[in-house]
Amino acid sequence: MATQGLERIQDSLGYLVLTEEGAVIASGGDLENDERRANYFMSLAQTTSKVKLSDRRDTFKRVSVVWEDIMYVITVSNHKVYVCKRPYAPQDPILA
Repeated sequence: MATQGLERIQDSLGYLVLTEEGAVIASGGDLENDERRANYFMSLAQTTSKVKLSDRRDTFKRVSVVWEDIMYVITVSNHKVYVCKRPYAPQDPILA
C-alpha cells in the first residue's frame, strides 16, 4: 500500500504521499486532497534536496517544520515524499 502505514500513526492528524513529480498518491485526515499543501511540501523537499550537507552527495532524508502546536514531518524514501501532520508538544528540558 502506498501509505506505508501512515494512517496508523497514533497521533497523526493527516498525511500525504507524493510522487517525485509531486502528484498525490494517497492522503488522509487533515491533509486529504490538499493539493495546495502538497505543492508547498514538494517545493520545500526539492529546495532542501539542493542544500549540500557535506563533501559527499548526501541530501536530507527528513525535515520537520514546526509551528506553535503543529509539526509536519517530511521524509523522502523510495522515490516518494511522505508528509505526516502531527501535534507538537515540546517537552521541558530536565534540569539536573
